Formats: sequence, structure tokens, C-alpha cells
Amino acid sequence: MADAMSILPASVLRNLADKLYEKRKNAALEVEGIVKQLAQAGEHEKIEAVLNLLVLEYTYSPQANHRKGGLLGLAAATVGLSSEASRHLEQIGPPVINSFLDHDNSVRFYACEALYNIAKVVRGDFIVYFNQIFDALCKLSADSDANVQSAAHLLDRLIKDIVTESYQFSIEEFIPLLRERLNVINPYVRQFLVSWITVLDNFPEIDLLRFLPDFLDGLFNMLSDSSHEIRQQADSLLSGFLQEMKNPKNVDFGRVAEILVKRATSSDEFTRQTSITWINEFLKFGGDQLVPYYADILGAILPCISDKEEKIRVVSSL
Repeated sequence: MADAMSILPASVLRNLADKLYEKRKNAALEVEGIVKQLAQAGEHEKIEAVLNLLVLEYTYSPQANHRKGGLLGLAAATVGLSSEASRHLEQIGPPVINSFLDHDNSVRFYACEALYNIAKVVRGDFIVYFNQIFDALCKLSADSDANVQSAAHLLDRLIKDIVTESYQFSIEEFIPLLRERLNVINPYVRQFLVSWITVLDNFPEIDLLRFLPDFLDGLFNMLSDSSHEIRQQADSLLSGFLQEMKNPKNVDFGRVAEILVKRATSSDEFTRQTSITWINEFLKFGGDQLVPYYADILGAILPCISDKEEKIRVVSSL
């Protein structure tokens, strides 16, 4: 195995861990140039040695400045690798994603910046780490530091662009994670999740209705959120899905009916009203698939006919 100490000058190694950003940035630019030359020469063993050093001695260091320098170095190395970056992604990706959970605010910020620059180079090839990145961004959307939140937002926008142009994205692998995260009640996380559901629903290659029962209950939860904006966003999404279901292809009406029946007894007025509205529409186009659920549906509608809220009484009587 090549010795990275003999590849990277001592001044670069020292400056990568300097407390001054400019010195770390300049050192990273030197790393980029060195890695670029190595890639052009096909010296992939030496590239692996450099990346290994950046990971072990810097991104996993107990010193925050070392970790920042390591992230800058890995992003710079990726830029230097250019079209060859994907073959080294197993070394580059995990330590950067791991840094999203760093206790130091500025390290988390650098992790967002690093992955942004890495993703711009490797584009769809990074999709293999999508669930891990999504999970980290979900947490960062509610970060205590405004700068980290802002950096995460920029990264999120880039990842949405990459996902919608990638044929490697697996909706089947993503849905269980989405379902789990929809249990989080933080308003920033909820807005983050709604934005992703909206993006995926607008993506023609994905039939999101097929997975509706997996996230419908989570959206109904948002109808009683304390934030008016979140309630509106969830309601808008639900209205869109209800329109789409008038020409259903692979909808599991039974599972959806079970969710609606449960939600019809909610203590929240808006949730009850929305659920009954859905049930009314369901009965029009659900057909024979709903026959086994008629008794449960009727049991949900009858109490709403005498609901204390007039809007719910009106919808229930339609």
C-alpha cells in the first residue's frame, strides 16, 4: 500500500488542520491538484492511500479543525478525481455522512458543504447512500444552528434534483424510512417530509399512489399540527392524492379505508372532516374492493352525522 505521507507535502497535512479557514481551504486545493494528477496517471492505489489518510487522521479525529480539514480534503479530492470519483465513493461517502451527526455545529456545516460538492461531481452514483443522506438531512432540517439548517437546505435542493434525474433511485427501499420519519412531530422535519412527498408525487416515473397506505396516516397526523402552514401543506397534498385516486391503478383500498375509519373518530375537527370527505369520495370509486369494509365505514360515518361541528354533519349526510 502506498504511503500517503510521501504523497502529500507536510505543509498540506499541517494546514489541513489549521484553525484558519483560508489555510485549510488552500491545503484542500493542493489536495485536489495532487489527486487530479494521480487520477490522470491511473495511480489509484496512491489515491486510496490519500483518501484513507484524510478519513482516519482527519475526519475521524477528536480535533474539530482536523475534522473540518478532512471534509474539505475529501470534497477537494472528489473534484480532483472528476469522472473517476465514483470508483472511490465507498471511501469518500460514509465519513462525510457520518459527520452530519457531529456535536460541533461548524463540522456539521462543513459536512453539508462537502457532500454538496461531492454530489455535484458524482451525481446519480451517490444514490446508493440516499437513505442515509435523507435520514441525516431529516435531522439537520431541525438543527439548532441556523447556518447548518441553511446549508442542509441547499444540499437538499441539489439531492432532489439528482434523485428526479436518476434511474437508480429505489422508491421501494425509501418508503419504510419515510413511514418511520412521519412519526416525528417537529415542524421543520414535517415541512421537510412534505416537500419530499410532493417532489416524488410530481415525478412521472414513480407511482406514489401504490404506497399511499404507508404514508397516509402520517399526513393525516399533520392536519392537527399547531402550525397553520403545515396543516395547509398536508391538506393540499391529501387533496391532490384524492384527485389522483379517481383514476387508480394500484391502490390498496382496503388499507386506506382502515386508516380513514380510524381518523374519522379523531378529536381534531379538521381531521374528522377530511377523513369523512375522503370516505365519501371513496365510496364513489372504490367499488367492490370496499365491500368488506362497509360495516366499519358505516360505523365511522354514523356518529359524524350528529357531530357537534356543522361542516362534519353536512359532509357525513352527503
